[in-house]
Amino acid sequence: MVARNKKNNGTRTIKVDYLARVEGEGALHVKLKDNQLKDVKLKIFEPPRFFEAFLRGRDFREAPDITARICGICPIAYQLGASQAMEEACGVKVTGPLRDLRRLIYCGEWIESHVLHVFMLHAPDFLGYEDAIQLAKDYPDVVQRGLKMKRIGNDIMTLLGGREIHPINIKVGGFYKVPTKKKLQTLVSDLQWGLEAAIETVKLVSTFTFPDLEPDYEFVALRHPNEYAIAEGRLVSNKGINAPIKQYDDYLFEEHVAHSTALHTHVRERGACFLGPLARYALNYDKLSKTAREVSKNAGLGKSCSNPFKSIIVRCVETVYAFEEALRLIAGYQMPDMPAVDVTPQAGTGYGATEAPRGICYHRYTIDAAGLIQDAKIVSPTAVNQKQIENDLREFIPANLHLPDDKLQWQCEQAIRNYDPCISCSTHFLKLTIERQ
Repeated sequence: MVARNKKNNGTRTIKVDYLARVEGEGALHVKLKDNQLKDVKLKIFEPPRFFEAFLRGRDFREAPDITARICGICPIAYQLGASQAMEEACGVKVTGPLRDLRRLIYCGEWIESHVLHVFMLHAPDFLGYEDAIQLAKDYPDVVQRGLKMKRIGNDIMTLLGGREIHPINIKVGGFYKVPTKKKLQTLVSDLQWGLEAAIETVKLVSTFTFPDLEPDYEFVALRHPNEYAIAEGRLVSNKGINAPIKQYDDYLFEEHVAHSTALHTHVRERGACFLGPLARYALNYDKLSKTAREVSKNAGLGKSCSNPFKSIIVRCVETVYAFEEALRLIAGYQMPDMPAVDVTPQAGTGYGATEAPRGICYHRYTIDAAGLIQDAKIVSPTAVNQKQIENDLREFIPANLHLPDDKLQWQCEQAIRNYDPCISCSTHFLKLTIERQ
């Protein structure tokens, strides 16, 4: 991180050239004049990735493996979203044990990503440490607990996906190979430990001191009638959206802004929206397990939470749910007859969306009769949230102008980390305009 604070003629400028403890490269520019906020820009300058472009002309079965490379932290979000879209285009639905295995590997991704964020990226902010290494000097047991919890999530991904980074066992239609129930049972004891550790983590983070900020968000998330939405669902919001995923583009649209290599997303005719744990929690609270609802209540949360700084609590509640759901799925697992259903290509357009740890990851693909991809659109949750992050900063900063520059800078960075931004995921568009001074 490089920070530069300037004061000239009543103007205070805070520039953070490289944001720390986020995935990818981004910067923050805040300009204050005469004790008034004049400008806030979250600058994402990660190079564009061109995934949508080089998917064109590739076989539809290659999409899960190619899109997994968009992110090393949440590859399952991309693999399953791409698989769902291709399956829909070809008129196929994955159900039963194969669907359960997909949900199980997604639990692994939620665990490893949420725990990484909580212990390594976000908790240092609340406890006054520059990074997790400094935190570990004073709280070694806490950090070691986090590392063990993260490893359990990685173990799920390795067992089902073949490896924890960019798994290689997921395919359109299911898996290349599925585990026996005996093999899945080897995860149970660690998952039971992890569930108790996750409950203790909720208790820990609920004791943090949280700045006051409760914007009037439009929460957007997936919702499923029978379960807490992870791998599929309808597109819903707390301000009236309720639609199948194929209508995503009717409600959310992207536009280019000059200061970022990530597109900004808006709800049509309304403005910014908020994806991620707070949105899922508010829109799906009734689908949480009894244990997760109890720990959230004990942590002081209601049925919804609009303070983005408290997103760390909600992530921990979701981690409790993910451990418990993984145990439930393993207990009920019956090995399927085949590792995947047959998917025969046909011309059409398919849509897929899953709940990545950071929010909805949306896919749309058009393929021809031979199964070659003609068009692709991928929208990451960080790209959607970028506009709302800037809005949060515009609301948060004026109430904290009394703070010295270094403290204000720290809290602005913390506000950005509330979203656990995955900047590398967000830079996928084709028109690049970057101005550097």
